[in-house]
Amino acid sequence: MSKILEIRDLKAAAKRRVPKMFFDYADSGAWTEGTYRANEEDFRNIKLRQRVLVDMTNRSLESTMIGQKVSMPVALSPTGLTGMQHADGEMLAAKAAEEFGVPFTLSTMSICSIEDVASVTTKPFWFQLYVMRDREFVKNLIDRAKAAKCSALVLTLDLQILGQRHKDLRNGLSAPPKFTPKHIWQMATRPLWCLQMLQTKRRSFGNIVGHAKNVSDLSSLSSWTAEQFDPQLSWENVAEIKEMWGGPLILKGILDVEDAKMAARTGADAIIVSNHGGRQLDGAPSSISMLPKIVDAVGDQIEVHLDGGIRSGQDVLKAIALGAKGTYIGRPFLYGLGAGGKAGVTTALEIIHKELDITMALCGKRDIRDINRDVIAQ
Repeated sequence: MSKILEIRDLKAAAKRRVPKMFFDYADSGAWTEGTYRANEEDFRNIKLRQRVLVDMTNRSLESTMIGQKVSMPVALSPTGLTGMQHADGEMLAAKAAEEFGVPFTLSTMSICSIEDVASVTTKPFWFQLYVMRDREFVKNLIDRAKAAKCSALVLTLDLQILGQRHKDLRNGLSAPPKFTPKHIWQMATRPLWCLQMLQTKRRSFGNIVGHAKNVSDLSSLSSWTAEQFDPQLSWENVAEIKEMWGGPLILKGILDVEDAKMAARTGADAIIVSNHGGRQLDGAPSSISMLPKIVDAVGDQIEVHLDGGIRSGQDVLKAIALGAKGTYIGRPFLYGLGAGGKAGVTTALEIIHKELDITMALCGKRDIRDINRDVIAQ
């Protein structure tokens, strides 16, 4: 980790250490990947105001997200198959996030289960929920999250049907991987990854296998997931989930002003402006390009967060300046995890923190809570 200076270095290291099918899973978008690229590129087009001869001492990045104190306004996004980037990946990432003082969000489609993550953490983490047709299973997931004392539920709205990701189809992605010659070669060229995977029992979807009806192994899981994502998910269902959960609720996947207005009326605690990392509707606008419009429409009614495209502390500052009260990093922490396990996730957070702190100072500000659109160059 000593030679790692930026998130791009972690990406390169992860690519060397993680089998291609799993690295591609984390690093791909839908169809042409145009929206995935736009998420990053549109951040680069936002310029900051450089200010001089101002007091830059005693800086603070501490803030809150949905009323919870954070060391910086950054959370780890819910990401599926995290435990395939590195053995016990969700557990390691959650521990790194807890030590750093930022929220970790566990995906429904994680490799490590809710209970696994709860067993290695001492503070509440967040849980991300996909609504399935089997409402009994959904209720069971929520009850398990409550039992684990999760402090927020992140309800994903933009995966009623699955966007087509060409890399995953070409790679024949599965967890655990299939033993075709191609997959065996990919794993054989990553011996350290293989050794670590052999040392853990967590190689499938821990929140589903053994919990969902008639899903006892990977072969039955495949057909179950194909049938279970609910294409009829509606705003009425959001109200049902809110009542069932009874705690802080965050709605993820808002990318349209009209949807943001409807989300604000649900009584949720926050919305996340997100296009699922460019993995769903290819051709949709970038998250950062929609953020100011959504903030202007509902920012006085509900807390607005942003997910998608953040690769640096500068990106975090730009999102906060444009009205986000919190941000999420998915690929940056996955690159760190793949590159170096828990230490790699910590390195990713340290990079983001340092870049955010220095950038804020050079923009003439000392407190992240004072950042607004004044720091954006017009």
